[in-house]
Amino acid sequence: MALQQIFYGAPGTGKSYEINDLTKPYSTIRTTFHPDSDYSTFVGAYKPVMEETPVYGAQGVEVAKEKRITYSYVKQAFLKAYLGAWQKYAKCGETAEPQFLVIEEINRGNCAQIFGDLFQLLDRSDNGFSTYPIEADSDLQNEIKKAFAEGGEYAIENGLDVDDAVDGYTSNYGETLSDDIKNGRVLLLPNNIYIWATMNTSDQSLFPIDSAFKRRWDWRYVKIADAGKGWKIKCGTEYCDWWTFVEKINKKIAKETSSDDKKLGYFFCKPSMGSDTITEDKFVGKVLFYLWNDVFKDGDISLFKVSDEPEAEICFDAFYGSDNKVNIEAIRTFLVGVVGEENIKTNDDAPIAVDVDENGNSIDYTKYSFDGKSRLSKKDLGHNIVMKYINEHSDKTFAELQSDLAFDDTVDNKYRYKGVLARAEEITGSYTSCFGAEQTSSDGVKYKVLTWWNKYNIDFIIKFAKAQGWAVNTVTE
Repeated sequence: MALQQIFYGAPGTGKSYEINDLTKPYSTIRTTFHPDSDYSTFVGAYKPVMEETPVYGAQGVEVAKEKRITYSYVKQAFLKAYLGAWQKYAKCGETAEPQFLVIEEINRGNCAQIFGDLFQLLDRSDNGFSTYPIEADSDLQNEIKKAFAEGGEYAIENGLDVDDAVDGYTSNYGETLSDDIKNGRVLLLPNNIYIWATMNTSDQSLFPIDSAFKRRWDWRYVKIADAGKGWKIKCGTEYCDWWTFVEKINKKIAKETSSDDKKLGYFFCKPSMGSDTITEDKFVGKVLFYLWNDVFKDGDISLFKVSDEPEAEICFDAFYGSDNKVNIEAIRTFLVGVVGEENIKTNDDAPIAVDVDENGNSIDYTKYSFDGKSRLSKKDLGHNIVMKYINEHSDKTFAELQSDLAFDDTVDNKYRYKGVLARAEEITGSYTSCFGAEQTSSDGVKYKVLTWWNKYNIDFIIKFAKAQGWAVNTVTE
């Protein structure tokens, strides 16, 4: 993995998500840069803190305690990551676990001001250590020495031996490089500290990053791509596929701005938790407001003409009625202008419920016996068959199980729902009630099992059971 890299791309492309996914198994310290960020908020500084202090009586005897403001050195993200990385390195050497320092929105702060002399440490040699150690100021030196000491917060237990990490190192204190690091006299990044950052290309003008700073990083472009969540934009009783909209609007943004900076990423706007639908309110307030205010306002705004009146003013107000509620017709007109009438669809793909009684039986009330159980409803029969197969093949990966249990052409699409097995994150909105409790496959995938078995799909799973050599019988009264 790159020791220092910046993930960059359009807003909502999943840069932070990707970093979070990659760093999950490891110790990670996360911070965010902003215009008021500086060296002290990134590294550490003395700050006023409330502490209990003793109160002494006339004879010098402690008579009480009271809270007073005192000054203590407060460690910030960089120093915590630095100390944690060296502690791990001292314990395990070259096999030490990574320590990640993640900087969100790196260009929203003045990097030259925030990094200060730490900038020099970003030059790494082939061995992963900083090429040029730097002197630590006295406050920082004392804090590092105290943290590394026996009983300190980041105590170095097995000693430190990195004298060969820097070619031709000469100490200003007549000591070894290892001693200088351990005593906080010099700063040097070990090869197990990873500094990763995110940057929205649309914000690159906030604090421009100079070329000297840029060359010390690897740059990883995160492109706009379909994340496959199946999200929709709600528009009254109709909807528009979110990814279709993103693709179409990005072409118009590129034509308007001749740049990728203002394009929308897949995660620019998200449905509420447990839903797969972006509401009209959220779409107008987040997406349309951004497009109007940051992309098209000073250019071609014809896309925002949503009134049939020839003389009507093109304005953002048109997306709201006199009662200050969103104007569904205006939203629809806008969507049609972007994606075309053919991509505005009715909500006819929601899971179709089959008439059932309180036990989940299909309307014909047939009962089944399977695997020692009797009088099973269709819902229970289907679920029992699937779970028996899963339990007997617990070594299989999710992809293998999903493939084995995939519906065939004998089942109409509308009764396949999201499949017999589906990843947990794909079960949202109206499909939540179609699936049971979460399971975990041998390769760690979280998934759920279909429970909506009915007269239109039950024959498939019965045939599957018989192919395994299992008996399924109809119960007769």
